[in-house]
Amino acid sequence: MTERLALPKDIERVLLDEETIQRRVRELADQISADYADVGEIVLVGVLKGAFIFLADLARRLTIPHHVDFIALSSYNRGAVSTGAVRLIMDTRAPVTGQHVLIVEDIIDTGYTLDYLVRTFRARRPASLRTCVLLSKPERREVDVRVDYLGFEIPDVWVVGYGLDYADKYRTLPYIAALKREVYAT
Repeated sequence: MTERLALPKDIERVLLDEETIQRRVRELADQISADYADVGEIVLVGVLKGAFIFLADLARRLTIPHHVDFIALSSYNRGAVSTGAVRLIMDTRAPVTGQHVLIVEDIIDTGYTLDYLVRTFRARRPASLRTCVLLSKPERREVDVRVDYLGFEIPDVWVVGYGLDYADKYRTLPYIAALKREVYAT
């Protein structure tokens, strides 16, 4: 358990400790492995940078053949408010046509980014397409998008740790924590 005194000064509280996250990642990996047991290899497409730690932990726990690829996007934000515009910065290295694709994302709030990804990958004609998201903020949803595998629902707070950041800080914290509002609110 993370002690209060050990928290960085910008952190308000820990929402999900390391043990809770790891337990849920194991459960997700077990479910994904069962669901894909008979399809051969799957392609895990991690969304950079936020999903890299989640993707690594998830991939190590899968018991099915898989390989990993990445995609990077840019969302145009004004502070903590998304405008809904998403732009592809880096595409996957290999084509996914005819492949079983699992998009691995760190967080879904408004839904614009995941909706963009699903539409983009559907157009590439994969054999199947599913989504795995670590965190969901249902209060912020503006676009209805399906999440096939979900880690946790969280309140509408700015979270950091376990791959998630604020101004490229706090990504490598082993837990997920709420950032103090005064740090990001302007």
